[in-house]
Amino acid sequence: MSQDPMLEKLEAILNYTLLTFNEEPLTVGEVLIIPVWLALSFWGVRLIIKAVTGALSRREKDPNIIQLIERVIVVIAIAIVFMTTLSMLNVPIAAFAFLSGAIAIGFGFGAQNIINNFISGWILIGEKPIRIGDFLEVEGVKGIVEEINTRSTRIRRTDGVHLLIPNSKLLENTVVNWTLRDRLVRGTVRIGVAYGSDCQQVSQLMLDASKAQANVLQTPEPAVFFQDFGDNALIFEVFFWINSTVDGGLRAVSSEIRYEIDRQFNQAGIVIAFPQRDIHVDGSLKLIRN
Repeated sequence: MSQDPMLEKLEAILNYTLLTFNEEPLTVGEVLIIPVWLALSFWGVRLIIKAVTGALSRREKDPNIIQLIERVIVVIAIAIVFMTTLSMLNVPIAAFAFLSGAIAIGFGFGAQNIINNFISGWILIGEKPIRIGDFLEVEGVKGIVEEINTRSTRIRRTDGVHLLIPNSKLLENTVVNWTLRDRLVRGTVRIGVAYGSDCQQVSQLMLDASKAQANVLQTPEPAVFFQDFGDNALIFEVFFWINSTVDGGLRAVSSEIRYEIDRQFNQAGIVIAFPQRDIHVDGSLKLIRN
């Protein structure tokens, strides 16, 4: 039975040899199947990643572990797809190794920062000095880590603005991680009272005002210190601890403590000091009435 002329023509086109590499012909059909293979491969990898991360999320695993597993799957998948693609193109690995080495050297000189940030990202995920959900302070900026990517880490500042910080910067510079080991954050409220106030009463009222807040931990226990004899006031400071992952939590508790201190001081008749100046005039003053 004779074959359809259109099919014969299509078959001839697909079997047409574009070039010969290492004595192996490379046909049009082999070249055209590569995009299809790559599209199906990456689609399959996305399904695998989605299934694995979904299962881990349902089990409430650490987001850092989930991201690490996701990145490992991507690297392994890229390696498998790359090797398979070379095999489909009849490109021997040994022949490609020399070419890839030369390309890697040239690329390395031109992309040192990218490679540095890429490796730094793996170190951040592996060693976990910084994790997703940590509260950081970087060069005076505070925020929560939302995502550790290949090149940079995304941080949401306390004012809602997102920052993208290169991973290498987080390793090479000083970073304050408020939640590295636990969620304990210490806060302070400083206040000055008028000279002549009952210091013991002031200390007790400040302690009571701190302990009255539900978010203030009883262990470690709040403590009040008589800090100094100021120019215009007796300076007291209360130290307290809370469990918090955001800067706003500490500020909210500090505000509530100040409200409570002000209320209790008013009831007890304790005056919160304000700057005062005594002026001494040498000689005499003469008041002239118009």
